[in-house]
Amino acid sequence: MEKLKQRWGIDSNFQLTIIFIVFAITGSASAWLSKPFCLWLGITKEDLGFWFTPVRLILIFPIYQVLLVLIGLLFGQFQFFWAFEKKMLRSMKLGFLLPKEKDQL
Repeated sequence: MEKLKQRWGIDSNFQLTIIFIVFAITGSASAWLSKPFCLWLGITKEDLGFWFTPVRLILIFPIYQVLLVLIGLLFGQFQFFWAFEKKMLRSMKLGFLLPKEKDQL
């Protein structure tokens, strides 16, 4: 755990526990919300057959990204999850989705 705390710049085990809880809640919530979201978009298993699962997994991705920051905010860890989100999007070559950062003087 010490390596993870050092890598993420975390000081306490309590903060690490909160971060793990946020990841767990976010993963479960995004999977749970993908079904009603698909229904709202009119995407059904009957229409797509085999492709329903891959499409649903693709839909989970943006739901997860938004929920991660929001749930992190509710648990008082916005700074950590916003930095985590930016790093993840940039590593996936999706940094163009982020606002431009101002040059530091």
